[in-house]
Amino acid sequence: MNKITRRQALTATAGALSAIGLAGATAHAAVTDPRPAAPATPTGTVDEVYQGRRIRITPPAGGGGHHGGHHSPGLPTVLIDGSELHVMQNADGTWISVVNHYETFADTLTLARAAVRELQGAALVPMGGM
Repeated sequence: MNKITRRQALTATAGALSAIGLAGATAHAAVTDPRPAAPATPTGTVDEVYQGRRIRITPPAGGGGHHGGHHSPGLPTVLIDGSELHVMQNADGTWISVVNHYETFADTLTLARAAVRELQGAALVPMGGM
């Protein structure tokens, strides 16, 4: 009868625990990822609920925009719970908003999600006088 040595037993146990831990960490990351996939329509609009807040992003409309409602020509409209989040695109293609003015984001969805986190449940107040 073959006997297993203590070293072989410890090696096998460590390997099994590592495999279980890796599988558990991967499953945990998939379940707790706070960034759910955004459903994008063929026209490029986004409508999702993120941390209990509704984010809607629509691509820029053809033609001119309106600055009275703070929407600039050529920029997408980003709404959080129906209130417009004023966004600006930098020369390098990154995005900033009035909520996260000193932090840049690769796209408007990432920017909107960061604004939701920064608001911490507070309402987005419309910008006046612009």
